[in-house]
Amino acid sequence: MTSSASAAAVAAEPARWPRSRWILLLVVSVVLALDGLDVSMVGVALPSIGQELGLDTAALQWIVSGYVLGYGSLLLLGGRLADLLGRRRIFLIALAVFAVASLIGGLVSDPLLVIGMRFVKGVAAAFTAPTGFSIITTNFAEGPSRNKAISIFSTFGASGYSLGLIVGGLMTTVSWRWTFLFSVPFALIAVIMGAIFVPKDRPEPGGGHDLAGALTLPAGMLILVYTLVSAPEVGWADPRTIGGFALAAAILAAFGVIETKVRHPLIRFGILRQGWVARANLSIVALFGSYLSFQFIVTLYLQSVLGWQPLSMALALLPAGLLVAFTAPFADRFINRIGSRKLIMIGLGALALGYVLFLRVGTSPNYLTDILPSVILLGVGFALGFPSISVQATSGIKDSEQGLAAGLLQTSTQVGAALVLAVTTALVIGGGHGAAAPSAQEMLAQFRPGLFLSVAVAAAGLVVALLPRREAPLVDPDPEPVPELERV
Repeated sequence: MTSSASAAAVAAEPARWPRSRWILLLVVSVVLALDGLDVSMVGVALPSIGQELGLDTAALQWIVSGYVLGYGSLLLLGGRLADLLGRRRIFLIALAVFAVASLIGGLVSDPLLVIGMRFVKGVAAAFTAPTGFSIITTNFAEGPSRNKAISIFSTFGASGYSLGLIVGGLMTTVSWRWTFLFSVPFALIAVIMGAIFVPKDRPEPGGGHDLAGALTLPAGMLILVYTLVSAPEVGWADPRTIGGFALAAAILAAFGVIETKVRHPLIRFGILRQGWVARANLSIVALFGSYLSFQFIVTLYLQSVLGWQPLSMALALLPAGLLVAFTAPFADRFINRIGSRKLIMIGLGALALGYVLFLRVGTSPNYLTDILPSVILLGVGFALGFPSISVQATSGIKDSEQGLAAGLLQTSTQVGAALVLAVTTALVIGGGHGAAAPSAQEMLAQFRPGLFLSVAVAAAGLVVALLPRREAPLVDPDPEPVPELERV
């Protein structure tokens, strides 16, 4: 298709979306918000969960790590299976599983069951997140329409996480169980609305034949993510850690060989030869890896050094979430005007500057002058960077591989963030002074290596974005027709 025909295809997209398309976007966006909401709510409730269930710190961290384990290890498979088996089918089944696991997790008292339900919820989210993203990219024409949809989708995800900090604090005052149960009615409503408004789609012809790939990919990713989240506790030089990385590398190498041999591979590695796709995946590692590590340190700093309560901490970080909520919906206009690459550079630059400014804090900071500037810069960086990276990662990708592109991006997000956070945790632990009751100044000194790592990771992402490479196309040079929405 010529460039003029491509432009005509985008121009044919209605200026105003019909009501059914808005509802479709709302359904998949709410589901992404539930994922973010769930992660942040449970994080706030961890001390209460540990107290009621009698969990020590090592066991308690698996309530977080269990979710990361299921989510990070199956994202790539989840996105690709949506392409091969049908996006609507995968999305609705996974969302129903998420609702059931939330209900069970909020009712049981056995710690193993609670951790198990967190793992199941992570697995379900590993299917809903990339599938929801690919539902958007295959139902909104590439260009301004898709950029607008992705900006709204990104806003819901970031806002869900920010809102979860507040909701988690409020729910925990009643019972930690409500941090599990809160999502259930919203997930059930989304299942019903999704069954009505998510259009039927045809699975990719010839898919579903790569059984060896479908077994080795999740196995390798599961071992890799498990080793990453366990390494700070057991030690990076421990034989279990070294053996885990070696086993994961061997299995993933076998997966790579399999994909080059089978007729219908689960993953087409050629997608990464499109330079902007690879750069987008590296950029998301820098953005999420540095941000989550910084938030981990700030949470410890505000509660352990300054003695703040969880709700006070949530309110201190809320301006970043509000900036994302109010700014990200307009990111598509900036993307259309100046391009995703420049916005990614601005976003990562704002993050790096925010981390550098936070290095000034002491044991008695002034919130308005010492903390708030960093929080604002983080909000700006995230609001501009996240939707721009999402647009760049899926530009120029045919519809039959949009789930793969989304899965790649979100796998980079989770595995990259897990790696940076694991290194941050090791630096924080290694910076301890061995005192039974360290002073506030000693604790702050213990956190500083982790802060320097966040600066370095964001700066590295900025360097990658600055490399002189070809920009992602604003419009697919050979777009596939956007399916009409149909009600079932």
